[in-house]
Amino acid sequence: MPNVLFSIFPDEHFMDLTLYQFGYEKCAPLHSFGPFVRNHYLFHYVISGKGTLHSNDAHDNAAIYHLTEGSGFLIEPEFVNLYYADEKEPWEYIWLEFGGLRAKEFLEIAGLSREHPIFTPDTPLHGEELLNEMFSIVRNTAASPLSQIGHLYLFMDRLIAGSSCKQKLQGGRLSEFYAREAVTFIEQNYSRNITVLDMARRCSLDRSYFGKIFKDVIGQSPQDFLIHYRMTKAAEALKLTDSSIGEIGSSVGYPNQLHFSRAFKKVFGISPREYRQKHKILPSGEP
Repeated sequence: MPNVLFSIFPDEHFMDLTLYQFGYEKCAPLHSFGPFVRNHYLFHYVISGKGTLHSNDAHDNAAIYHLTEGSGFLIEPEFVNLYYADEKEPWEYIWLEFGGLRAKEFLEIAGLSREHPIFTPDTPLHGEELLNEMFSIVRNTAASPLSQIGHLYLFMDRLIAGSSCKQKLQGGRLSEFYAREAVTFIEQNYSRNITVLDMARRCSLDRSYFGKIFKDVIGQSPQDFLIHYRMTKAAEALKLTDSSIGEIGSSVGYPNQLHFSRAFKKVFGISPREYRQKHKILPSGEP
């Protein structure tokens, strides 16, 4: 890879979240940027080496942060900052400059702000996932603007999920965010052998705490919601396809047909076979 990559995003018609510039650099010793004021949010992730960030906190007090491999830092717009590579172990980093109507909200959920600009992943895997999303943007300069913005949303998702300092529950908005994350996870994985613990891990939350906020928002426990979602998908398949009951059960996460039939009857009050007999949609023209 070259020592420097730099690109300007060609489309500013995205409102909630948008890119401006992005790049990668393997810096020379003591290579610096600033003092400088940015117009948008700027996030760096340190791939290797060391460096230092100088910025002012919300009370205009000078703050100094020393960063190493596997950490990141946020620069907010309109505030003076300076950052430079270590003399002996200069850093290599990747960066995104972004903004949008919801950028501040997402960053606050991740626990990042002018007063708390340092990102530390809660696990090495989450740090790797974040880095991969950033490289998906930086390396694919020929990708369409829609594709790049899609990866920016995935980057923000990984930033929130993997942040060791993300906010605890504050009001309905954050609990709704976690509930939406869990519902999306169910929609994408209901055919697999997933558990409530898997959902909680997807949101990086304690299992019991996750279960409470999910029920507060959705009105059902995560387990009940998963069962009803699977049975709804199974009912659609029974009406619209000729697949066997065993095949349909397997497709919604029940490899054991008896267990599937029991779960289905508990939700709909009749067996899958009876449901198909009553609701099967016949091809056009059939009596």
